[in-house]
Formats: sequence, structure tokens, C-alpha cells
Amino acid sequence: MLHAVGIGSQVVANGELWSLVVLEPFAATASSHLRGYERENPPKRRMLARPEQMHPHAWIGPAMYLSVLVLIAWLAGHRTFATNWLAAGVLDTAVVRGGEYWRTVTALTLHFDIAHLLSNLGFGAFFGWLASQLLGPGVAFGGAVAAAALANALNASVQPASHVSAGASTMVFSLLGLLAAYAWRRREDSGERWASRWAPLIAGVFLLGFTGVGGENTDVLAHLTGFITGAATGWWLGRLSQIPKPLVQWLVGLGALAGIAGAWWAALMPGA
Repeated sequence: MLHAVGIGSQVVANGELWSLVVLEPFAATASSHLRGYERENPPKRRMLARPEQMHPHAWIGPAMYLSVLVLIAWLAGHRTFATNWLAAGVLDTAVVRGGEYWRTVTALTLHFDIAHLLSNLGFGAFFGWLASQLLGPGVAFGGAVAAAALANALNASVQPASHVSAGASTMVFSLLGLLAAYAWRRREDSGERWASRWAPLIAGVFLLGFTGVGGENTDVLAHLTGFITGAATGWWLGRLSQIPKPLVQWLVGLGALAGIAGAWWAALMPGA
């Protein structure tokens, strides 16, 4: 900086310290320029995006996700309780508006065919594993279920009354939004350039556009609302200073499983 304003200088070692040396006639001017430079370029405040340690049992999150989807697929395929599970649990907009709100949860666990199921098993397990590493399996799984159920409720509130949908893809995109917004918020005060801070959210939106709007039977609005509610969840969870403790993981994870079980109880045993 001093060289740019025409003041010669030299850095000299002084024991364990370093000194900046200028000719005495230029000392006052150099000091003034240095103070001005410090005022105009304050040190950037840097924070760690999150503790480096990932959750040691992150695999439990995707295991819960896979177990629920495979179990429901098996039960629905065998028409357990002599019931058509697909008819009882899909997101039928008109029926949801009539009061069967549990369908916002049951629809997340149903699929119209094997290809649909396998696709959601793969992507959901991958995103779920990433989220479980950052937040712990219970919080990641519970947050995804809550965000996706809210997304289905929003979807049902704006779709035509004839609209029917099902599938865990809403939860998949909730996990994507959660990851993107969580990483973005953790970088918010890092002092990095804006491009680095916003990169996770931009990448998430790009993936949403690349994978969430194709296909003849794709419910684009469900994917979009899933991403939005997931992003809101991830942004809120980004305020955590550390991975929630095991008790919280168990409570949230078991709460999500209980919510799914309760929704299916309401769907299959409406008179009980």
C-alpha cells in the first residue's frame, strides 16, 4: 500500500516480531496512510461454518427413511387389513380439504410404481445421509417429514380439487432445501465473498431445476413447496451451535415415526 502512494518501505525481522521501516521524513505520512487503510479495510469476521465433527451414527437417518418406505410399499402391495392403501393415503386434494389432513403425511410414503419408489429411495437416502451427518439422524429425519407434510398441505391448498399425488419426492426436495439453506446460513457471517456464501443455496436451486421439473407425471408444485419448506427448516436449524444431543435425536426421530404411524392409523381405521 505504501509503495502505491510513493513511500519506500521495508519489512525487517526484530527477534520474534517484524517491523515496517520507512525513512524518518515519511514516518508521519506513512502512519496516516496505514491508519486510513485499516479504517477502510477492517479485518473480516470469520466463523466456522460448523464444528468439523460429523454425527458418528448418521447412517441411522437414511436407514429410518428406507425402512419406512419399503415397509409401507410391502404392506400396500399385500393390501394388509384388506384395504387399498393407495386409495386410503394418496394426497387427494378434494378429500384433504374435506378434513382428511393425515393424507399430507401418508402420501409421502406411497408410490405409484416400482420405478417411482426406487428413485425416491436412492435420492432420499443420499440427501438424508448428508443431512444426518450435519444435524444427527433424528433431527434430519424429523425435520424432513415435518417440512414435507407442510409442503403437501400447501400443495393441496392451491391445486385443483381433482389433483391427486403421492410419493416421497416431496421429502427428497425438502431434504435438498434443508441442506442448501442450512449450509448458506452457516456461511452467512463467515466473512467470505458473497459468491461463496450463496453457493450452497444457488446449487440447491440449480438441482431443483435440473431434477425437479422433468417428467410427464412430475408434480412440480410439490417439489417446489418441498424445497421451500425444507429451506425454511434448514435456515432455522442453521442457528444451532452444535449437533443436538442424543436425547433430542431420539425424541424427534421417534416423534416423526409416531406421526407417520398415527397418520396411517387415521387413514386405515377411520371409525376407530
